[in-house]
Amino acid sequence: MSEHTQHHTETKKVIDRLSRATGHLEAIKKMVKEERDCGDVLIQLAAVRSAINNIGKIILADHMEHCIADAIESGDREALDKFNKAIDQFLK
Repeated sequence: MSEHTQHHTETKKVIDRLSRATGHLEAIKKMVKEERDCGDVLIQLAAVRSAINNIGKIILADHMEHCIADAIESGDREALDKFNKAIDQFLK
């Protein structure tokens, strides 16, 4: 199995956004425990889902720019296949 050195440039941005999404999810958990309005909970869940999708887009773009570019240059078919599987899972 071929492994490319990770040269991601967006790691801090991803970690910061994940931390915010985690905090937001904890707030939603508290809303549910407090039996807050279901509509409000659903709106907040939609916001977290959107945040997670946006984090995925950042990771996807960063991965394509660095790892996949390296895999194409080196002809690493295994890395490209693995990337295709990851995209399939992300888009489900």
